[in-house]
Amino acid sequence: MYVTPEQLQATNKANIDAVLAFASSQFAAAEKFANLNATVLKTAFEDTLANARTLAGAKDAQEFFALQTSFAQPAIEKAIAYSKSVYEVATQTNAEFSKLAEKRIADWNDNFATLLDKAAKNAPAGSDVAVTAMKQMLAAANTAYDNMTKVAKQATEIAEANVAAATETAKNFAKVKKAA
Repeated sequence: MYVTPEQLQATNKANIDAVLAFASSQFAAAEKFANLNATVLKTAFEDTLANARTLAGAKDAQEFFALQTSFAQPAIEKAIAYSKSVYEVATQTNAEFSKLAEKRIADWNDNFATLLDKAAKNAPAGSDVAVTAMKQMLAAANTAYDNMTKVAKQATEIAEANVAAATETAKNFAKVKKAA
């Protein structure tokens, strides 16, 4: 059994496509983070200017401190929204990376199974036990990978639920603090 130039070319193309897909996904995530940060920075600057103008119009110290306190709630809500947006971008990027990795692993498994089948056809008599053992080993590895993927997805779901709960707690805390 020999490796043909066409097989090498196909393998190289698949590897380059995988690297480009990862790079593209990474660039898209960086772009999302840059846009998010630019928007937050612009909003923070505009809010600071508006707050400064409002504070400059305060008639006495009591009004000044009351105005300052009133700026806290919107700032907390914006910080929570920013954190949630960052988390969403990170989660989406992680999901894209996972899909790409799963595809590469599936392709590798298919190629390895094909290689084993070809090797079995050209192998000497009595080597079918070794080929069967390799196929069982590949199946066990795939099962282990599937289980790890399921556990990782469950951990992600738990983390998302915890982030949502923490966000709600922070919002409620800010509301209670404002009311007090």
